[in-house]
Amino acid sequence: MPEGWRFIAQRAVGGEIIDWDVPFTLSSNPRRDLSGPGSMNGSIEPEYARMIGADGEPILQEWGTTLYAEVDGRIRWGGIVTRTTFDEAKYTVDCDGFSAYPHGIPYESHLLSGRLITPKDPYAGRDKNHDGYIDGSKPKKKVPKPPKPYGGPRVDVYDAFRNIWHHVQSRPNGDLGMKIDSHDLGEKLGASDGTDPWELAWWNNPDCGQSLDSLAKDIPFDWIETHAWADGTSNKIEHRIRLGRPRLGRKRDDLRFAEGENVVALAKPEGLGSEYANEVFVLGKGEGRKMKRAQMHRLRTGRLRRVVTVVDKTLSSDAALRSRGSRELAGHSQELQIPALQIRNHPNARFGTWSVGDDILVQVHVPWVGDVAIWHRIVSDELSPDDFCILTLKRTDSFVY
Repeated sequence: MPEGWRFIAQRAVGGEIIDWDVPFTLSSNPRRDLSGPGSMNGSIEPEYARMIGADGEPILQEWGTTLYAEVDGRIRWGGIVTRTTFDEAKYTVDCDGFSAYPHGIPYESHLLSGRLITPKDPYAGRDKNHDGYIDGSKPKKKVPKPPKPYGGPRVDVYDAFRNIWHHVQSRPNGDLGMKIDSHDLGEKLGASDGTDPWELAWWNNPDCGQSLDSLAKDIPFDWIETHAWADGTSNKIEHRIRLGRPRLGRKRDDLRFAEGENVVALAKPEGLGSEYANEVFVLGKGEGRKMKRAQMHRLRTGRLRRVVTVVDKTLSSDAALRSRGSRELAGHSQELQIPALQIRNHPNARFGTWSVGDDILVQVHVPWVGDVAIWHRIVSDELSPDDFCILTLKRTDSFVY
């Protein structure tokens, strides 16, 4: 067991701690993802008799055990044991973050935001001779125009996100104890006039995990899964999903990531090549001339016009089309990017001082380009027991806020 590290096992149902020091050897380091569950993989070898719990069940059980990586008293990662395999005396264990659990769970309820409401016409059928007057009225009264349809109640985006999580955890043996941030985004789903309602209905067989991912991608907003000891104790673990719009994380002027100091290796720098575009054409809902569309472009790039076309029939509002176009344009027009760094624990940026979602200034040497300093955003991190960490990055200017 690496110094300062331990792996803690807990029953997924009931939350009982069943082993405070699992003899777990990592094969892939604990990975935290921005707006994703992350993962951790490892093995136990040789066979340990104590890997059977007091209840007679295996301590590490698929979908029955949650496993945590604690480093120097702080929980750095938590997830669910999702797959185990046996190869003679070797016991291989794969884990996924808690937010992987809703995937594959059906939504069995109905949530509707911004439905079209057509009020009942109190004068319907009262002009049977079609003369424009109310039958039998004396003096004659003209038939009023029917009341106009209007948009019904709308649901805040974060309320919909919480609703899906609540639905998952309200079912028997489905409560992970996950708490979702309680604030609202301030943006409602569906059109205010009822022309484009947003609906999640059991009869359409929606997948809860896919619905959560779609909400975060389409709006868009960030979320991060966290696990920590509750109230400063070391016997109860709290689970939380943080929500942020336009983004989570912050610009880290207080940290330094420089080659020759704490950056020990970097992945091959990459550009976009044939994926480059400085204009995006978005086609949405509808057919023929009535099809919704939007066009986004960057004019002063000094490069030839390159266009990418995106077709998404779920997009019906101008705002949704522009939002999708802006995201696509940002993703296709970025320049040199450092996809990943390996760093060591160093006073420049001690482990645990940054968060997934933070922006960092990467200062490295790129062959044929020279010394560069480019702001990147941390989209995942993998902490290893040998005091190294891999940061997966994307250029800050590839995100749209």
